[in-house]
Amino acid sequence: MEIVIIGALLLTSVVGLTFIVERGLALRWKQVIPPGVEAALENCRGPEDVGTLKQVCLGQPSPLSRVLVVAIEHLGDPREETVDALQTRARHEVVKLERGLVVLEIIVGIGPLMGLTGTIIGMITLFGGLSQAGLGDSSVFAKGIATALYATLLGLIVAIPSLIAWSYYNRKVERMAVEIASLCDEFLRRQHRHRR
Repeated sequence: MEIVIIGALLLTSVVGLTFIVERGLALRWKQVIPPGVEAALENCRGPEDVGTLKQVCLGQPSPLSRVLVVAIEHLGDPREETVDALQTRARHEVVKLERGLVVLEIIVGIGPLMGLTGTIIGMITLFGGLSQAGLGDSSVFAKGIATALYATLLGLIVAIPSLIAWSYYNRKVERMAVEIASLCDEFLRRQHRHRR
C-alpha cells in the first residue's frame, strides 16, 4: 500500500512540475505583452495609425494583440459597447492565462493529504508489525516510522513548490491583466478624443 501512495505522490510531483514549467513559459511578459505591439500602440496617436497597429497585432499574436484587435474592430461603436466587447475578450484572455493554475491549486491541497495518508499507512504498518513481531524486533518499528516520514516528506515536497508557483503565477496574471486593461483604456481614450 505504501508503494501506491509514494507512486501517486511521485506522479503528482511530475504533473505539478510540468504545469510549473509550462505556465512559466506561457506567462513570460514578452509573450503576453510583446514589446513590438506595445511600441506600435504607443505610436498609434490618431485614426490614421489604427491600420498599422492592427497589422502589428495580427502579425504578433498575443493576449494584448487579441484584445486590441477587438478594440479596433469596435471603434465605430458607442464607447459603452466597445468597452463591453473589450471586457468580454479580456476575460477570455485571462481565463487562457490562468489555464493550468487550478491543477497547481489542487496539487497544493492533495499533496499534504496524500502524505498524511502515507503517514497513516506507515503507522498502521508499524502497529500491525508490532502486534505480530512484538517489541523486540526493531526492524518492523523502523520500517513503519520510515514509511510514515517518507510519505510526509514527499507530500510536502510536492505541495510547497506548487504553492509557491501557484501564488506567483496568480499575481503575475493579475499584473498582466491590469497592464492590458491600462494599455487598452489609454488607446480608447486617444481614439475617442480624435473622433469627437
